[in-house]
This record gives sequence, structure tokens and C-alpha cells, in this order.
Amino acid sequence: MPSVEALGLFCVAAVALLLIPGPAVTYIVTRAIDQGRTAGLLSVAGVHVGTSVHIIAAALGLSGLLLSSALAFEAVKLLGAAYLILIGVRALLSRSEDPAIPIRPRRHLRKVFADGVIVNALNPKTALFFLAFLPQFVDPARGAVPFQVLLLGGVFTSLGLVTDSAYALSASAAASRLRRSPGFARARTRVAGVVYVALGASAAVTARSEG
Repeated sequence: MPSVEALGLFCVAAVALLLIPGPAVTYIVTRAIDQGRTAGLLSVAGVHVGTSVHIIAAALGLSGLLLSSALAFEAVKLLGAAYLILIGVRALLSRSEDPAIPIRPRRHLRKVFADGVIVNALNPKTALFFLAFLPQFVDPARGAVPFQVLLLGGVFTSLGLVTDSAYALSASAAASRLRRSPGFARARTRVAGVVYVALGASAAVTARSEG
């Protein structure tokens, strides 16, 4: 396994990266604001199950195969972008809620979790990140490389669960105060839909520019 020094440096680097909001954090925060604390936390869990898919793929060397094929990379990226846009369109087309009714998850909780898994699993840039980041802290002289990659990936995922849950809880708490405003209650789902569509469109454009 990695040395104590390498593991400590990895944790510092991982926390620094996790605290910088990216598309996954934007997705989680939007879900928490739109559907509440439970949905936000389930989105965190789903996103990190998707992350685990990429970590296992990196340990097995499958990420390299995906990233070596421009066509495969583009196809997976566009599938992920399309799924985000689909989530956004569904939100935009959903019926407005009565502002007097407390927020409650509109999707089945398993669906909220599954959305998080799919959104992150269909993001080859996550695979690229782990393929580039994790090996920097691996020492082949200290044991099997796949095991070290899995160990570091597990640490990264554990740290991510903490930081992303903090984002979800903060967003949900802030939204709970804003829900007293009828305007916010009417607009939150529309705004969430726009954010999801924007995330998907951004991913699609990035995929084309990299191809």
C-alpha cells in the first residue's frame, strides 16, 4: 500500500480538489435546492457510486481502453450529456407546485439515486481524471498497483461523500428558508431544469471540441 507520507499528501490534494465546485457539485446542489435534503444526499450517494465505477475501471486498466478510443469517449460523453438534458427537460415540463405545500421529492427516491449514478458513470472525463490523478500517488515497489489504485480511490470517494454531503446539506438548509417566498417555490423547479440542461449542453459542447 502507499506510504503514510504519500497517503497524507493524497488526502490533502483530494480535499483541495473536492472543495472546488464542479459539475457534480452543481448537480447535487441543484437537486438539494429543488427537492430537499433527502434527494440531495441520495444524489451524493449516487454520484459516488458512479465514481466507484471509474475507480474500478482505472484499477483494471479499462479506463485506458475507453480513453484511447476517440469514438468511444465521444459516445459515452454525449450519452451522459443527453441524460442530463433529459432530466432538465422533464423538470421544465413538470407542473408547478402549490407554494403552500412543503417541498417533497417528486421522483421516487430510487430514481433520484439512479440519476446520480448514471450522470457520473457516463462521464468519461471522470475516468480521465482518475487515470491521471491516482497513479501519481502509486508506488509499484509497495505492492500491487490495482490494489493501491482501489485504496486511493476508496479514500477519495470517502472524502467526496463528506464534502459533497456538506454542499447538499448547506444548499437544502438555505433553500428551506427561501421556500417561504411564493416566488421561489414557483421558480425552483424551472431554475433546476435550466441548470440541468445547461450542464448537459456544456458537456456536449466540450465533447465536440475535444473530438
